[in-house]
Amino acid sequence: MSEQLDQLKKNYKNTPIPDELDFVVKKALKQKKKNQVKIMKPLVGIAAAAILLITGINTSPAFAHALSEVPLVGSLVKVLTFREFNVDDGPAKAEIKVPAITNMKNKTLEDTLNKKYLEENKELYNEVKTEMEELKKNGGGHVGVKSDYVIKTDNDQILVVGRYVVNTVGSSSTTFKYDTVDKKNQLLITLPSLFKDDSYINLITENIKEQMRQQMKADPEKEYWVEGSMSFETIAKDQSFYINNEGKLVISFNKYEAAPGFMGVLEFVIPTNVIANALVSNEYIK
Repeated sequence: MSEQLDQLKKNYKNTPIPDELDFVVKKALKQKKKNQVKIMKPLVGIAAAAILLITGINTSPAFAHALSEVPLVGSLVKVLTFREFNVDDGPAKAEIKVPAITNMKNKTLEDTLNKKYLEENKELYNEVKTEMEELKKNGGGHVGVKSDYVIKTDNDQILVVGRYVVNTVGSSSTTFKYDTVDKKNQLLITLPSLFKDDSYINLITENIKEQMRQQMKADPEKEYWVEGSMSFETIAKDQSFYINNEGKLVISFNKYEAAPGFMGVLEFVIPTNVIANALVSNEYIK
């Protein structure tokens, strides 16, 4: 590897800068002001990097092969914090972060998701403000809300944006919502879209119940509502889910949805062999 790098460096040093590039740089230095000249420096660096890249491809088959495996499609799709809503008024506190997806080619999907993220957090913020006013009218009280987002999966094909809300006062509750995006094909993946028919509902439900029983048997500290009057009966057709970095289906339950509160938010990784015959394809689930 060191010999290849030395050869790349040697080829780069021996590569002449094109006359056109030299002319552009000289002309810019003569005509632009001092602050504008600074803009040209990164461009020269980019041009030099491009020459080194091309030289490397032409002189090293191994380098070219490695480069061919670098993910490009969808790699520019990113998530950033678009806006924050904050309340810090004595017993009332709220921290709300709004995510935004950027650089998608499918602008309709990008705009739809970002509008949803903004609206759901605006609604949460307004609910907090309303609750604050009600508590003040009734002699005071405490309000505490935290809303944020996490990127569960971000690879060549899949982006998963998880948004959560935690009520931190009294009997706290936690909810999670996920959006699973196919970055290559620029579309939103839903749970039903992964399967041929509704048979997945029972397949996944029975597997989760079995996982619950096994976990409780292995660890007496764990408790799930898998038996009795409060037992978890079945997942919803559009149950909260995401696809992880290993291409596995993960089913999620909010706090109190399938277990006592101390168990928190629940996640179950579904073995692919359990649902293999019901899948439309293995495009996403491996």
